[in-house]
Amino acid sequence: MRIIAITNQKGGVAKTTTAVNLGACIAKLRRKVLLVDLDPQGNLSSWLGIRINELEKSMTNVFNNDVPLKDIISETCVKQLWVAPSNVTLASVERTIINREDKDTILKDRLELIANCYDYVLFDCPPSLGLLTVNALTAAREVVIPLETKVMALNGLVTLINTVNLVKETLNPALEVTGIIACMFDMRTNLSNEVVGMIKEKFSDKLFKSLIRESTKLAECPISGQPITLYAPESRGTKDYMELAKEILALEKREGWWMSRWMRG
Repeated sequence: MRIIAITNQKGGVAKTTTAVNLGACIAKLRRKVLLVDLDPQGNLSSWLGIRINELEKSMTNVFNNDVPLKDIISETCVKQLWVAPSNVTLASVERTIINREDKDTILKDRLELIANCYDYVLFDCPPSLGLLTVNALTAAREVVIPLETKVMALNGLVTLINTVNLVKETLNPALEVTGIIACMFDMRTNLSNEVVGMIKEKFSDKLFKSLIRESTKLAECPISGQPITLYAPESRGTKDYMELAKEILALEKREGWWMSRWMRG
């Protein structure tokens, strides 16, 4: 199972858009995918048809030890794609777990109980570096960072990478930054091209080749309750996220991950 935290402490950089659409594309490539909504806004859950204000069980209950993770997981409109939903009650969790000895490893412990059920787990992290994000980084093996190709895009990136390195040193030696995704790319503007150039200059080995271009269809699809693969299957958004999914899946071959899983049956 590959466990990937999609994170950036800056809001509005396409974290949820990436989690939903990347997850849908990976599922379309015949992998079982679980999306875990760790943002109290619950945007990922709402996008996938969950009535977040009517939830009886959510990630809040999982963190508070009320229910196991498997009990809150719901199917989505995409075959082989599931979601563990959240709502605004998750905002209280950081206060309730702060004094627990296992406060950094709660999510990791809960996830281990369903380790054989999915090929991919994607965490949609909140726009902060608090305990929820630390839990995601402790449970994950990989970090993917969506980065908008806008002014000041690199601000905060060094802080985020330092946080990843701190978690790696103290809590999770297996954690690595798999890659940075250039999002909201507008090929018509010098600015987007300049920002991508800056990312390549500073993080050339970490920048995914796939660029997520600005797209009206991508902006519209949350209202439809569907990922871009269903809402606009022929759109540039589908093409871009499918290319990104293939790029991420290609790492399976490099590491022999998929073959070893297949041999285990």
